[in-house]
Order: sequence, then structure tokens, then C-alpha cells
Amino acid sequence: MGKPSGRRIVVAVVAVLAVAAAAAVVLRVLAPAEVETVARGAYPAAPTPPVGVIGRLPVAPLVVDGRLRVYAGARQVYADQPVSGKHRVTPFWSYRRWPAKLVGVLAEGTTVVSRWSDGKLVALDARTGRVAWRADGPEPGAVPKPRRTYAATVWNPAGLHVTRAADGRAVLVAAGPGAVGGYALTDGRRLWRAETGRGCRADVGTTAAGELLGVDSCAGPAAVEFRDAATGAVRSRWRPPDAPDQLVVTPVGCRDGHSACRGLRTSGRGDEAGRGWLVVGASEPVAAPALDGPDTELDGERAVGTAGGVVTGRSARTGEELWRRADLGPVRILAVEPGRVHLLTERRDLVTLDPVTGAERSRFAMDIGRDGTGWQPGRAHAADGYVAVERLRERARPDDDDQGYFLMAEPVLLAAT
Repeated sequence: MGKPSGRRIVVAVVAVLAVAAAAAVVLRVLAPAEVETVARGAYPAAPTPPVGVIGRLPVAPLVVDGRLRVYAGARQVYADQPVSGKHRVTPFWSYRRWPAKLVGVLAEGTTVVSRWSDGKLVALDARTGRVAWRADGPEPGAVPKPRRTYAATVWNPAGLHVTRAADGRAVLVAAGPGAVGGYALTDGRRLWRAETGRGCRADVGTTAAGELLGVDSCAGPAAVEFRDAATGAVRSRWRPPDAPDQLVVTPVGCRDGHSACRGLRTSGRGDEAGRGWLVVGASEPVAAPALDGPDTELDGERAVGTAGGVVTGRSARTGEELWRRADLGPVRILAVEPGRVHLLTERRDLVTLDPVTGAERSRFAMDIGRDGTGWQPGRAHAADGYVAVERLRERARPDDDDQGYFLMAEPVLLAAT
């Protein structure tokens, strides 16, 4: 047999090199990666913007530390500043991962925690955008595809909550199908992990008393489970009197999303009214009749409700009326934050009241430029005196695509109250 000719050797070598180059490209493109783009400028001061609508944005902002706006994308969490800017601008910092998808964002102080589809928890320092810590958390399971504003991702992250333990430590809780874990917010150290039932248990939030709230029907009728967020130990199980078999629990009076909540509402499937309860320490929930009904929110132990064109403030425990406003007409509660309840009138005025006295803190039209007020509100968020709300088309339905659902390309209004 003769030796291969020089030309055949060259062809073979070129083919091998081509395959190697292609493999290198595939590895570079498909290999897991992260890109950390840190802030180049100084951490901004907290501004004091004039009361009114600040601007409009294409995606939902999470207001952090009264200084930054943090946003979500399919595989990115990023921030811009100033918080009072009229439009979204070049990111102050950015963090990307691939191929995992971003499924939730939560902020506590200057720590921004991102949760990813592979279960990774990545905490960022809001002041610089640098990674503060990484941890392995439970995989989140199936998460509904977010709409283009990513409001659900940043304003109500599924299975991601924070609270404070009895000793004051901030604890992050991440829950997924079949598992839940607690982490020290300062450094990401895992405090505990518990295996839980699949398909018969769901976590719904944390309490201001340092507990994880869950609904468990794995070993009998559905009951509310209170788990110590710092240790993972189940403190108690509680079933409301005359509770239905299909128990639905909705946290109320939460500081942010479903975190650090001071009350809850229990109901059955399709039950619009429900019953209200205060969550007080390690004891069983206390009946709060003023929280009965869906059009009521909680600030501390004061329940603010809207019914029949009248806004009332009541003692959540006793139902005693503390104040009444009958001058606003039909309104709906957009959002509540400590010391503020934000209402939207039929004319699309944003009215902010003091929940203690009912006194008006601010009032203005939720309008900018020539956009007009022909819209209905979608999701909303309030923090540090800022309010953001999605504007939907007047006839929008949940099954509409984004084009038919949102009012325009920049559907989110941001206002200072």
C-alpha cells in the first residue's frame, strides 16, 4: 500500500482543524456562562423628586434603597439610575447568566437577590452590581412565562421571600416543588433545607414574625403550616374554623411581594369574600373581621377598605371604624406600603392617604404627555414613596397577547407621592 500523498495529508489536517474550531465555537456558545458588568460611577444619592408622574418605562422597575431601579430580562437583571429618571437609560450595572433563565428578583436593603431556572441564587450588591454571593437553591419548577414588562418577576417572585428571625437576622427563603431552604441574606450560607411533599404543599409567603407560611394537605385536610424561617422547624399547623377542603391562603399586609406579611385571608376555591386574620408571633392567627373581603388591605393593624364609593380605615382586630372618606368616589387600592395607601380613582387620579388618619398625602392625575387616561390598571408596586403601575388596554383580557394587552410600548408609569 502506498503512502498518502502530500495533498491528502493537507486536506486531512485542514478537516481536523475545522472540526476542532467548530467544537471550540460550540463550546463557547453553549457552555454555561455569566457576565458581570459592574458600576463605573458612584452610588447615587437618594433624590427628592416633585410629587407627580415621573415618567414611563417599557419594563417594570423594582425600586431599591430609594436610589435605583432594578429590572428583569429573560437572562439578565440590571439597574439604572437615577430612580427619578423620565425614561430607562443605559444600565448602571448588569448581571447575565446563560443558559439559565431569570425567574425572580427580590431586594432587601442594598442586596438584590436573583433566582434562576436551574435553582441558583445569586446576590448582587446594589451599590456596585458585584456578585456578593452564590448559593444552590431548590429548582423553582415550572414558572409561567412572564409578560414583556416582567412585573411578576420583580414585584411578586414565585417561591422567593425574605423575613427577619427573632435575633434580627435577615433570612432568605427559596421554595420549589419538593424542597424548601433558608439562607443567611448577608453571605448566602444555607441555614437549613427540608424535603416536602410534591403536589400537596405550597409556600405562599413569610410573616413579619420570622415564619414561612405554607398550605399543606399531604397528611390530611389542608392546613396552614408555620415554619421557622431561621431553622426550618415546623412551629405549628393551623386550620381555620369551618375551613373548606380546598383551602386558599392569600397573604396581606406584606412589606414587599409576599414577604414579611402581618395578616392573611383564607377562602375556598371560587370564594370571593374569604376571612381575614392577623398573624401575631408564635400564637395562632387572630380573627380580623375588618379584613374580610377582597377589597381590603392591611397596614400594621389598620385595615383600609373600599366599598360603595367610601374608603374606611378600621381596627383590624375589632372592626371599629377609625376614619372615613366619602369624597373620592369609586376607587381601587393599587398598593400599600408602610405609612401609605395608594388609591386609583375612576378618573385615573392617584390618591395617597395616611392609613392612620385617612389624611390625604398627595393627589394627581396618572397621565403623562398626551397618553391620556383611557386605560385600566394591571400590576402595581410601591416602595419608598414611589408607585409604578402597568397600563392595560381598556378591553384587555388575560389571554390577549402583549400587543393587545398593554396600552403602548412603554406601558409602565412611575410616580412619586
